[in-house]
This record gives sequence, C-alpha cells and structure tokens, in this order.
Amino acid sequence: MTSEDKRSKRSDRKGVDYDAEPIHIDEDEGFNITLEEATAAEDAAKKRAWYVVHCYSGYESKVKQSLEQRIGNLGMQDKIFDVIVPTEEEIEVKDGKRKMTQKRIFPGYILVDMIHDEQSWFVVRNTPGVTGFVGFEKDPTPLSDEEVKHILDRMNDDRVQFKVNFKINDRVRITSGPFNDFRGRVSHIDPDKGKVRVMVDFFGRETPVELDFTEVDKQ
Repeated sequence: MTSEDKRSKRSDRKGVDYDAEPIHIDEDEGFNITLEEATAAEDAAKKRAWYVVHCYSGYESKVKQSLEQRIGNLGMQDKIFDVIVPTEEEIEVKDGKRKMTQKRIFPGYILVDMIHDEQSWFVVRNTPGVTGFVGFEKDPTPLSDEEVKHILDRMNDDRVQFKVNFKINDRVRITSGPFNDFRGRVSHIDPDKGKVRVMVDFFGRETPVELDFTEVDKQ
C-alpha cells in the first residue's frame, strides 16, 4: 500500500481530510465586532444624563416607586439607572416646638438618570403620575453637570434648614426665659443657628434680645 493509499484510508476512517488546506481565521473580524460594541457602549454613555420629570405635586415618592417598579418589570436597568426625589432636612418651628421633616427641594418634580431614547422615554412618560419631561416633549433637556452637582450637594448638606412663621419687622411674643411674654419686633434671623434677634421695649428704649426660634411666636 502506497503512502497515498494510507492517507486516503485514514481520512475514510476518521472523517478527516489530512491533505485539506488549513482553515484561516481572520482575527481582525472578531476584533472589529468588539470595537463596534465598545463604540456603541461609549456612544450610549455619552447620551446618559439626568433629566427633570414633572409629576403631580405631593406624589413624588409614589411616582418614584412606580417608575422603579416599571424599570424592573420591563428590564430597563441598562437604560434607566436611578430615580431621586430631591429633598433636604428642615426643622419646622410651630407652637414653640421643633419638628424634623424632609422638605422637597422641587415640589412636583423628580430626577431620572437615563439614556434617552424612544424606549426609555416611553417607560418614564407612561408611568402613572408623570405629566411630562422638562424641555421639548420628545426631546427633553438634560441637566448640566454643574446643575446636577449643585442639587446633589444641597441634598448632602449637613446644615439643617429652619421653617418659621415670622420674618423681619414682624411683631412677635417671647414665650420663655427672662423676657417671657414681652412683645417685640424681629430685627434679624439666623437660619443656620436657629436664632432670632428681637427688639423689645425695655425701660423706655429698644433692647436687642437674641432668642432661639422656639422661644418666640408670631402675634
């Protein structure tokens, strides 16, 4: 048996053609696909931004919850990344008592971090309670990086805001301390310290008295 016959016999037995030309794999083809995918991902990242969404005032948290549920149910996590209701801590002073509350910075609005396209727009826009995007209806205006930073910094600010029912030149009554039940005029308000300066009539002349917000009440 010749060597050629042997090769033919091996080919018949194993189903392999030993004399066939080797298959050439174009490695660049696989690289090009990866590059296209990377480019697409990069383009998508460039389109990612924070958008302002208008909703019914007082229903911001409920709309946020509904939208997050839709994102999960519809598998939109790769296009809609975060939903927030911008809030800050506020102390409301009423009847001499302090009450800590979460104040909405922009009542009637929520912020959505997303890649804007027809599909993501549809999911957000058709969430119950949403009335529209800020900007053109189908082409909303994204927030700038500076605007986003300002909002997030305000949310993370440790300083507490005070809400009081009086303002400069209002007449108030002192409700505690050595000047209890004195009347006076508000001359200065320090919201950072929660202090108010009241000008009271003391021995025939106006005297400044610094008090805590809880120690005065508007007449």
